[in-house]
Amino acid sequence: MDDRSVTRLVGVYDADGGLLGEAAYVWGKLRGTRHCALCDITHGRVRRRPEWDSMVADLGMPVDLLHLDEMPPDVRRAVAACGAPAILARTAAGLRPLIVSAELDALEGSVARLGDLLRGRLAADRA
Repeated sequence: MDDRSVTRLVGVYDADGGLLGEAAYVWGKLRGTRHCALCDITHGRVRRRPEWDSMVADLGMPVDLLHLDEMPPDVRRAVAACGAPAILARTAAGLRPLIVSAELDALEGSVARLGDLLRGRLAADRA
């Protein structure tokens, strides 16, 4: 296997996890002071979108979703370089940004558009 081959994806929300983190994010979103494009893609008003789960299953590659306060050191270093939210590609050589915040914003909450973008980026990596 090539050191650059993507073995899994890591999505990082621009929000803390847990009950307090989630409540702080929802409060900030309602006030217009917080926004996470990855949250908008993966979740509806109350729970994770079924179309997200379906898209991930179709990718045939594991996708880990982490909050800012859940990141292991290697993910923390990668996010420090590219910002959150982001989707990172994990390879034998380490982590690298695959899709960054501005690109996630441009998807306007669309799971289908993210799936198309991910498949395109992963196919380009294999070429």
